[in-house]
Amino acid sequence: MNTTPPNGSARGPLDGLLVADLSRVLAGPYCSMLLADLGATVIKVESPDGDDTRTWSPPEKDGVSTYYLSINRNKQSLVLDFKNADDVALARNLLRRADVALENFKPGGIEKFGLGYDDVKDDNPGLVYLSISGFGTEGGAALPGYDLVVQAVSGLMSLTGEPDGPAYRAGISVFDVMTGMHGLIGILAALHQRSETGRGQHVKVNLLSSALSGLVNHSASFTAAGAVPMRMGNAHPSVYPYQVMPTADRDVIITAANDRQFRGLCRVLGIEHLADDPRFERNADRTANRDILHPMLLEALSTWGADDLFTALMAAGVPCGPINTIAEGVDLAERLGLEPRVTVGEGDGAVDLVRNPIRFSDSSIRYHTAPPPLGANSDELRAWLNSSR
Repeated sequence: MNTTPPNGSARGPLDGLLVADLSRVLAGPYCSMLLADLGATVIKVESPDGDDTRTWSPPEKDGVSTYYLSINRNKQSLVLDFKNADDVALARNLLRRADVALENFKPGGIEKFGLGYDDVKDDNPGLVYLSISGFGTEGGAALPGYDLVVQAVSGLMSLTGEPDGPAYRAGISVFDVMTGMHGLIGILAALHQRSETGRGQHVKVNLLSSALSGLVNHSASFTAAGAVPMRMGNAHPSVYPYQVMPTADRDVIITAANDRQFRGLCRVLGIEHLADDPRFERNADRTANRDILHPMLLEALSTWGADDLFTALMAAGVPCGPINTIAEGVDLAERLGLEPRVTVGEGDGAVDLVRNPIRFSDSSIRYHTAPPPLGANSDELRAWLNSSR
């Protein structure tokens, strides 16, 4: 099978790598899409029913779930039924030829088909094999892993919401995405080691471990100091002002995270004297006296509109931003020249998606095929796998 990019495509840093993606839903497909964006040839192996996210709508575009579209560009779709021995043999052949494999079956699930790492590593010693689970392969092996559950049990939701209100989830599946990125880091590290040793290895990530790592200062406040952080609404436990603030027309975020930024905030708002007030001179002082400082800032902000304040504070080097909709966020990125949209595919099958955020000076991200219909490449791929047994 040809694993080079189509004619006219710029070279990506992972060109020539063959990836067998046996994962579904979010963490695994997001990881494999990033690999595909970087130039790898990704074969998405699906059951006859297809990836669950194909049916997760609304919203949809031309009858296809935008959830599925968001994480499956640049891939080929191969339908295999693991209840069929011949299809399992084709999957094993694919794993024998692949550089990288991904799976997110419940621990022990893929081994039932003889497709686990220990089942295939002797046939392909150079294989880098990523397994994604919810709670690891030991005591949590039997637990189904869903992002929302992990947001709850990890402690994230204890940090999200008003102090006297209910806990809230994050607006996205933050730990699925984070685990997918951790998986990508593990794959790239294992590929680097393979370049020196010639050997692949089994890489494992799980949602709960990624969550605790991603909680950074909050999880460390407990592990290092025994302090258990709790939700503070939009306030920050260690910095003030660093939160939502009202203006004359709508809310903004203001993050004056150091003394220089606070002085700049005061200068723009015409309250320079507060920067020299001993109660507010240092961040620790402002944090300790936030109940005193807060109404003073609110009074000064009441005469400003959000857009004018955003412009003035950013010009003064004070981080600030209006609370935008997704549409407004995309529009801002476009106005800043970040080119957030990219059209993937051609003709009636083309779809506008979000551009990969990575930029290279000497290689390219590719966007050559739209997310594939279920089984779009099955005939070609089956013929290739059958011919290479």
